[in-house]
Amino acid sequence: MTTAPPAATRHEKIGQLLIVGFRGCTPAECGLVVRDIQTHHIGGVIFFDQEMSGGTIDSAFRRRNIESPTQVRELITHLQTQARVPLLVAVDQEGGRVNRLKPAYGFTASMSHEELGARNVLAGTHRAAAAMADTLATAGFNLNLAPVVDLDANPANPIIKGKARAFSADPEIVARHAGEFVRAHRERGVACCAKHFPGHGSAAGDTHLGLVDVSATWHQRELVPFQQLIAADLCDVIMSAHVFNSRLDPERPATLSRAVITDLLRGQLGFRGVVVSDDLEMKAISAHYGMDEAIVAALNAGVDVLCFGNNMSYDPDIAPRVIAAVLRAVESGRVTEARLDEAYQRVLALKRRLGLLT
Repeated sequence: MTTAPPAATRHEKIGQLLIVGFRGCTPAECGLVVRDIQTHHIGGVIFFDQEMSGGTIDSAFRRRNIESPTQVRELITHLQTQARVPLLVAVDQEGGRVNRLKPAYGFTASMSHEELGARNVLAGTHRAAAAMADTLATAGFNLNLAPVVDLDANPANPIIKGKARAFSADPEIVARHAGEFVRAHRERGVACCAKHFPGHGSAAGDTHLGLVDVSATWHQRELVPFQQLIAADLCDVIMSAHVFNSRLDPERPATLSRAVITDLLRGQLGFRGVVVSDDLEMKAISAHYGMDEAIVAALNAGVDVLCFGNNMSYDPDIAPRVIAAVLRAVESGRVTEARLDEAYQRVLALKRRLGLLT
């Protein structure tokens, strides 16, 4: 374990609020992210198995970060040795189609949420999640960006139903299975992230591709799984959705909405943990807001950790650019020092809970 800096600089605090994607499978290929860890003090990294950005790219990087269990373990170990404050090492390992650690790379196969929910055997979900968590912990991951607690509310939903990512249309069933998923991960020292608040299941579109308006389809019952997990203290992290819902905020999508993140999630539902944004490069945000505007709005909404997957489009300098934008926002007063400190302390509290910090 490591002791957190007793008096972190503003730059160090801001760095801890970032989870960033990067290119490279070996330490020799990862000089840029090591720079970001050492110089910019980023708080976390996210692993992908495939490169999704277009354009010409060295074929070596098409494999992104994942080749084999041994390679992943060695890379994570290397990155952790570069960090003054231990990293959150995140991956989207939901099971089924959303599965970065695939059997093709030598990892254990996993079942989708939809399959587990259809079986509706809580002990079975716990076993499946435990096997997944064992795989993650052995590799060195400490944050699984799962479970999905969206409802299977729209058979035409391309990104939730279309990829079999929801346990059920019944919020009680979703909450029970998600609870077992989280417990199994916690038993193995891996934190979970419930997503996507306040509910993406009723959507008819994909926020990766553009603005998605759920105003006419969203229902209060989509909050139930979040509410029950929070009440049971089974939420380490919650991920915001980029959906727009005029009934909750007539102006901004959820990730950028204080009404959704602070008033609803924290005020009404009582969540005290870390809120992480969905990837801020997704078109629902990036096609409608400049980076500086999105960052300021997300932080002021109550988001603690800004996620830049750096995969839909690749920027080798995404971390220093984001940090510079947050520094400008704090120095100009658009984001207060108190908001920065609040988010920073939540990140440190999560790392302590994971045993990364004393």
